[in-house]
Amino acid sequence: MISGMHARISFPYKPITNQQRMSVRQTGRPLWLALAEKSMPSRKLISSRFPVSSGRAFVASGTAALALTMCAVFASGQASAAEIAGVPNELQAPAQQVQQQAVQFDQTLPQSQQDQVQQFVQGLPAPFSQLLPPVFPDDLDGWIHHALYLMGQDNIPGSYDGIFRNVMRESGGNPQAINLYDSNAAAGIPSKGLLQVIDPTFQAYHVDGTSWDIYDPVANIAAACNYAAHRYGSIDNVFSAY
Repeated sequence: MISGMHARISFPYKPITNQQRMSVRQTGRPLWLALAEKSMPSRKLISSRFPVSSGRAFVASGTAALALTMCAVFASGQASAAEIAGVPNELQAPAQQVQQQAVQFDQTLPQSQQDQVQQFVQGLPAPFSQLLPPVFPDDLDGWIHHALYLMGQDNIPGSYDGIFRNVMRESGGNPQAINLYDSNAAAGIPSKGLLQVIDPTFQAYHVDGTSWDIYDPVANIAAACNYAAHRYGSIDNVFSAY
């Protein structure tokens, strides 16, 4: 929440221990700042006050909010969904909750400040760099990298070169491509999208976290690669119609 010219952050927390109280008294530093810095020891997060008008300060305030949310959620032990690499199993649930809250927080910012926070967070050591999922450009290069990112979470094999080569052969990079002339089309299930997938294959090999729209470029790539992995070992092994 922004109040006046300074960022103020509120969050739930567990009652502090006597040892924490003693540390705060000795150093004269706010407890929330000590907890935030302790959670990210390799970086100095923020000073206790910073003007919102500064771009760098806003990045710092946003990152501090994410770090504080992390402290709060790890304390409460709330649960969520997709596994985060580098986080022990017993901390997966709170870490996933942190990621969800971080995404929600980031989406409340103007786009320019979202980009700044995104760049800052991704430069942090793991697992803090995964607080915000990466952002990909809305073009063929971005679609392939986005699909590879999601495929990596499900251990689906494939490389950028293998995907790009097959995309250019199948659709020329047009996500709206549809083949109305082959045997699949004659059977009423034309091949669609970047990697010319038919509807039954798309539905059977759909990858969690992607759209159910077969023309969605990321979903189309991910499903095609999942199918290719099951049938050929990898999309990298496909060199002709499949």
